[in-house]
Amino acid sequence: MDKEIITRFAPSPTGEPHIGNFRTALFEYLFAKHSGGKFLLRIEDTDRERYVESSVQTIKDLLNWLGIIPDNIDEPAVQSERLEIYQKYARELVEKGDAYICTCSKEDLEAERKDQEAKHLPPKYSGRCREKNLQLNSYNLQLPEGAVIRMKMPESGKIVIHDLIRGDVEFDLSLSDDQVILKSDGFPTYHLAAIVDDHDMNVTHVIRGEEWLSSTPKHLTLYKMLGWKAPEFAHLSMILAPDKTKLSKRHGATSATEFKNLGYLPEALVNFIALLGWNPKDNRELFTLEELVSEFKIENVNKSPAIFDLQKLNSINAHYIIEGIRTKELGIREFGRFGLESITEGEQELLSRGGFNTLKEMADYIIQLRKKPEYDPAILIFKKSDKEKTLSALKLVSGKLVSIEQWNSEAIQQLLADVVSEGQMTNGDVFWPVRVALSGAEKSPSPAELAVALGREETVGRIQVAVGKLDSLDKL
Repeated sequence: MDKEIITRFAPSPTGEPHIGNFRTALFEYLFAKHSGGKFLLRIEDTDRERYVESSVQTIKDLLNWLGIIPDNIDEPAVQSERLEIYQKYARELVEKGDAYICTCSKEDLEAERKDQEAKHLPPKYSGRCREKNLQLNSYNLQLPEGAVIRMKMPESGKIVIHDLIRGDVEFDLSLSDDQVILKSDGFPTYHLAAIVDDHDMNVTHVIRGEEWLSSTPKHLTLYKMLGWKAPEFAHLSMILAPDKTKLSKRHGATSATEFKNLGYLPEALVNFIALLGWNPKDNRELFTLEELVSEFKIENVNKSPAIFDLQKLNSINAHYIIEGIRTKELGIREFGRFGLESITEGEQELLSRGGFNTLKEMADYIIQLRKKPEYDPAILIFKKSDKEKTLSALKLVSGKLVSIEQWNSEAIQQLLADVVSEGQMTNGDVFWPVRVALSGAEKSPSPAELAVALGREETVGRIQVAVGKLDSLDKL
């Protein structure tokens, strides 16, 4: 029987999670669930200077919102609660001679770095404390003030990493330095803590960003020192902006919270994120989370950088919004976050015509539509029409709308067409001023769609206001 696949999402609670963090979480989730395995959450909170307490709950909330729910979301592993465990293994490594106490000051290390730069050498710790054989207190892990523990990396040879995405990657060990694994405050660095935690959590596959690829030789060395079997590794490429630079705030929203607050749906965001590096090997772009679980294969993840295409995200989001409105699955609860406390069937019909990228855009439009329009009455007159024809058209339409039986877009559209025919007018004479009267804008949805959204009473009232504005307009 094959061993159960276990992956883990291990964010650092240092602020708003970047969209790339959730791309990693999604791929870990899909990889594990594709084979019926487990997807776990671990909070890597050992960087106490950057720790943001609220960030832990934000991470949990966003995972729940996206539907990428770890099996242990209610009780995730928390590194700050496991300090004694990391210290125990750090002690063992020192006692075995695989790690050592380093008492170099920050000033010593800075001077060393500057000397290497001046000599055009790669920056690395010289290992000056490596052979000092400083001893730990025999009863507990007590380091000299300001001291750290470093692992002893091999000084020569090569190590080959078999990456599930990139294939075999070879590293020259002579270029590696002796990594700090326990800091002077007793907290572990990522390198020790991640290895210990992955072992204790029985993690079989580590999927993470490519920035950790160069650290993997150190991690494999630690596994060997501790006598543990290493998991398999897969390193995801970077997510770049359309201009091929690193995705940042100047390109717009970058955190999942920002996208949520802008009115992107979770299913759209998951669908889009999955396509940032994963290739389904066909032309499809729309996938439910269940379909992604079924079809995800790590070998179909590209090693080249993924491009964050906002237009594609908008297109996918618009699709899910329209489907949600049509199927009644998208209700007032979603719009309520954007100041829209109620929504009529007519307004829903108008929104379902498309043209909006986010829930916020939709809510803002309806809120604005409900306000009495302010406009220059001169724009009521179509460029190929005149004041008299426009007044006649508006009065005819107003009179007929009062008694129309079916208040729907088809019936209203036909009524407007009948006014054109009966009054021997053009479409511009009729459709244009009605649309302006209802929206206050020269560009807007069709007058029939606007009328359905506004309702009979409001529609007729706005057209009558337009007649009054036009009557008082000086002759053009």
